[in-house]
Amino acid sequence: MNEADEADWRAMAVRTLKGASLEGLQHATVEGLAIYPLYAAAPALLYARRAFDEDRAWDVRVAVDHPDPIRANALTLEALEGGATSTSLRISDPADLEARLRGVILDLAPVALDAGAHGPAAAEALGVLAKASPRAPLDFGLDPVGATSPIEASAVVAARLAETYPLANLFRSSGRRVHEAGGGEALEIAVAAASGLAYARALARAGLGIERAFAGLTVEVTTDTDYFVSIAKLRAARAVFSRVAVACGAPATVRLAAVSSHRMLADKDAWSNMIRLTIAGFAAAAGGADVVTLGCFSDPLGRPAALARRQSRNIQFILMEEAQMGRVRDPGAGSGYVEALTDQLARAAWTHFQAIESRGGAAAASAYVAAQVDAANMARPTPRVVGMTDFVSADDTPIAVEADG
Repeated sequence: MNEADEADWRAMAVRTLKGASLEGLQHATVEGLAIYPLYAAAPALLYARRAFDEDRAWDVRVAVDHPDPIRANALTLEALEGGATSTSLRISDPADLEARLRGVILDLAPVALDAGAHGPAAAEALGVLAKASPRAPLDFGLDPVGATSPIEASAVVAARLAETYPLANLFRSSGRRVHEAGGGEALEIAVAAASGLAYARALARAGLGIERAFAGLTVEVTTDTDYFVSIAKLRAARAVFSRVAVACGAPATVRLAAVSSHRMLADKDAWSNMIRLTIAGFAAAAGGADVVTLGCFSDPLGRPAALARRQSRNIQFILMEEAQMGRVRDPGAGSGYVEALTDQLARAAWTHFQAIESRGGAAAASAYVAAQVDAANMARPTPRVVGMTDFVSADDTPIAVEADG
């Protein structure tokens, strides 16, 4: 039997449509990128891949954002004892950091900070706490663009800390806020890339070598229930930021973090969020994320209780240990759809990136970014959400959440 070619596949697809046009199945992303019903085979494009680690395919990270430092400490220890390999701490008062990290061995359990405008002070505080562990893989998580605070002040602190902690990640260049506001995938990548470039330049001005500056960046994007688009977005983000790094004289290595979308979660029939988070986790793994943080299915209802926290971690463990997602470095490579969409997103993101840079960079282009987000929201069709718009459940059994305090 002869191997089927593109014409054979097209003819088979047309027969199943019973007279309808194959082109009628074509649709587009909110940024106008075409999604076709049928793709030809494609060679794997030359995008940088995640480093393969046979022992640990990716870093299983848990976000801890409880306002009470004592409770936050308990949740951090619970997550680490439950198998998480790192935690992300959201803090509003750097003075609380010692209480939040009591009992955490920083050499073994990387800690990432999410301190907003308090980032430099929190980074300084973490540096003091880790002074006996200069090889600790800390993540200071500075993101002044996201916090709308001065970049230079953060860079001075980060450059100084980089001398003491050579393995530390310094900045988080994130496009997450674009996604959560309703923006498109290419814009999200572009904002993350432009933020990272701004941070690398600031670190270089603060006296850090350009190679160390780029090595100290983590690029963060989101994944959601559109798993093919999410996979392509991660691959495109790696490609775009690799190109930025090489253009600046740094190696084409990228530390890529994936965070599950919050806006995809439903507050009605919230049990269905388990499936959404599983899809987002699968996309993060298949897309090659080095760090993966998943939310909890009850997040829209309040602070997650023990079941939701455990389920969030276990999604990743099942994907890693039972589904063995880490055994294949880039499962989307060679797929006509994934390769074409990766290339489309990378090119569109580069166009946005150039537009942001022409307006003075990530910190100065907020009006452009806001306009693109508004356009994406206008183009987005009304979503169909299981449990809310479709297949509404009559079961209103309450889901346990933790009370604040």
